[in-house]
Amino acid sequence: MNADVPDIDVIFLDYPDTIMNEYGARGIGEIGLTGCASALASATFHATGVRVRELPIRIEKLLARS
Repeated sequence: MNADVPDIDVIFLDYPDTIMNEYGARGIGEIGLTGCASALASATFHATGVRVRELPIRIEKLLARS
């Protein structure tokens, strides 16, 4: 569940990071990914009725627990 994900501290930096690229841009795409694994596990449970609590979710795990 997404509610199981701990709080995340977000810090905005006011200076460029020219080591990673010439524009000084930084990525923030990782913030949106925090709930993806739990959402996929929940969707798998709703589709199959099998609760998987470890990744990766593989067909072998689903068949072994059904």
